[in-house]
Amino acid sequence: MDISVKLGMLKLKNPIMTASGTFGYGLEFKPYGRLEDLGAVVVKGLSLEPRQGNPMPRIVETPCGMLNAIGLQNIGVEAFLKEKLGLLPWKTTPVIVNLYGQTREDFARLADILSREQGVAALEVNISCPNVREGGIQFGQDPVQAARVTEVVKKSAGSKPVIIKLSPNVSDVTVIARAVESAGADAISLINTLGGMAVDIYTRKPCLANKFGGLSGPAIKPVALKMVHEVCKKVSLPVIGLGGISSARDVLEFILVGASAVQVGTATFTRPDRVFSLVSEVEKLAMELGLDSWNDFQGTLKN
Repeated sequence: MDISVKLGMLKLKNPIMTASGTFGYGLEFKPYGRLEDLGAVVVKGLSLEPRQGNPMPRIVETPCGMLNAIGLQNIGVEAFLKEKLGLLPWKTTPVIVNLYGQTREDFARLADILSREQGVAALEVNISCPNVREGGIQFGQDPVQAARVTEVVKKSAGSKPVIIKLSPNVSDVTVIARAVESAGADAISLINTLGGMAVDIYTRKPCLANKFGGLSGPAIKPVALKMVHEVCKKVSLPVIGLGGISSARDVLEFILVGASAVQVGTATFTRPDRVFSLVSEVEKLAMELGLDSWNDFQGTLKN
């Protein structure tokens, strides 16, 4: 079976992508599989200048998941382009760069810089990180602000497709999805992490130095599945589903509710090779279901 998918202007050899923030700059995972086999590589969120992120501790394991407050630590866009991008197999596998800004001007400058890079296939705009004080989710919880960020990125991104990454920490995610669609987004990815907290009864302190963090992993999959389903019914854009995906069955569940592709995140922390092995497992499961193409299956959930 041909398991390639179209994501707007992008054609992926399969629907399996990595999730930003969990896969470093891609190169860290080369010992565990071939980056060339993935549908796309989404690298860690980049800002204009390097960021140290939040103080430690900033990761806590939870039942069925993980709570993090990394705070978008990264080496900055210029260092990424100089030191990392050329080492990625961008000629055979689309490299999607996740970007983060504290202001709309930051987003525009980043999009402008990345628009000139041949090795960058698309931009994923992070307006949903709950672990930073400025930018991030403050744009993603307001449809007007989300639309304005989308507009400035589209204006600066040239021919690069623009994917807007949405937060689940809103009352109605479809309102935000429709706003970014109207502002010109080429695709939507969701969900980012859910806000959460862990405390220590012995020290009587929060477990994270940041006090609050973002919950990811299998615990959030039902929430993600519901939101992807709702958004797919409200917009005509391609939707990328993510949130707790760790098996081939998970992947097909997201395709069934309407997603065009998926991103795998926290599962790579427990098994660094997981995103790679999913490619063949998804193809095998699709054949077991007797599918000839994704069109037979995508968005065909019965009521």
